[in-house]
Amino acid sequence: MKKIILLISIILFFYCTIKIVIWHNDNRHISELITQVNKGYVPNDTERIVDIEYYIKMNKDTVGFIIVNKTYIRYPFVQTNNNSYYLNHALDRTYSSSGWPFMDFRNKKDFSDQNTIIYAHARKDKSMFGTLKNTIKKEWYTTPSNHIITIITKSNIIHYQVFSTYTIKDEDYYIQTSFKNLSDFNKFLKTIKKRSIYNYKVNLNTNDKILTLSSCYTNNKKIVLHAKRLD
Repeated sequence: MKKIILLISIILFFYCTIKIVIWHNDNRHISELITQVNKGYVPNDTERIVDIEYYIKMNKDTVGFIIVNKTYIRYPFVQTNNNSYYLNHALDRTYSSSGWPFMDFRNKKDFSDQNTIIYAHARKDKSMFGTLKNTIKKEWYTTPSNHIITIITKSNIIHYQVFSTYTIKDEDYYIQTSFKNLSDFNKFLKTIKKRSIYNYKVNLNTNDKILTLSSCYTNNKKIVLHAKRLD
């Protein structure tokens, strides 16, 4: 019996050691990749210069670059033909538990859908969408400049105004990309606005195009941000 217990202990030790090594190597790789990504982004007091071509050369799946003020969310985001690949692959297409920010495969790249969705993991080291949780903090909400999200693509710069931030149990409702009719879309807008923990005092109508950011908040809850297109 003691030999069996000892054998199990040894197996568990080596298993945990291997997991720690993989986790460490993954974190190091993602850190190096983020450093590489930052070379294509030059922020200053008057403008933000983003070299989209730089990211497209890194990965042809690149759609654009997203900036959320007062967070660490400053990343190129990608899109492929499913919503699973970039859950465990990085921008350079290497396997990574960190994944990478990606647009829902159902969305058009020109952001013309009624609801365009970008997902990413909430990493404990605050990478990917790890700081999306900042958007439900009062100090973030009380700074109006934080409410403008910028999307930069190869052909356009798009600004969105935040109108709702909240946490919710995992569901499919808020990640609908299109609606059968304007009545359904209007109901959707009212629902997601009402969910917000803060009143952003933003008017909505069925002509609006919505951007949704989604990430994990806890094991069984999501953190969600909605914003409407301004231009």
